[in-house]
Amino acid sequence: MRRLMLLRHAKSHWPTGVADRDRPLAARGREAAPVMGRYLADELLLPDLVLVSPAKRTVETWEMVAPMLPERPPVQFEPQIYEAKTERLLDVVQEVEGDVRTLLLIGHNPGFEELAHLLTGHGDRYASARMSQKYPTCGLAVIDFATEHWYAVAAREGRLDRFVTPGSLGEGPDE
Repeated sequence: MRRLMLLRHAKSHWPTGVADRDRPLAARGREAAPVMGRYLADELLLPDLVLVSPAKRTVETWEMVAPMLPERPPVQFEPQIYEAKTERLLDVVQEVEGDVRTLLLIGHNPGFEELAHLLTGHGDRYASARMSQKYPTCGLAVIDFATEHWYAVAAREGRLDRFVTPGSLGEGPDE
């Protein structure tokens, strides 16, 4: 069994003259990221490895999620996640080493939303309906695969266990 968790970065700020890669979190994002970190800890959704896009907003999201976890897992800043298309994101997942059972990726839309839809073949229909409506900032998809190897993760083979947002946890609006 393998578990993939796709966490879209928290709400970011759009300062004038700042490159996309250097955009920081907005105040609302700094509030939402720890909420999702506490949720991961409370639900025992604890990653064995975290792959984070090197964009400032994803790094800051991780920096606010990590202290909420009981232990800090290994983290790698993965340039291939930044602005990645669905196929590239799938390649990143499939290249993960076999001893990692639960993988957390922190990155961006539209790639995360498209990857979640591509990989999900069945699962919680209510979570699927919420995810189909919108994959807002700080949205978290948890997808399980009945496989022993990441390289075997394939389209429509995953079971959507849940889709959670700060709004669905009663922690403000989803954006």
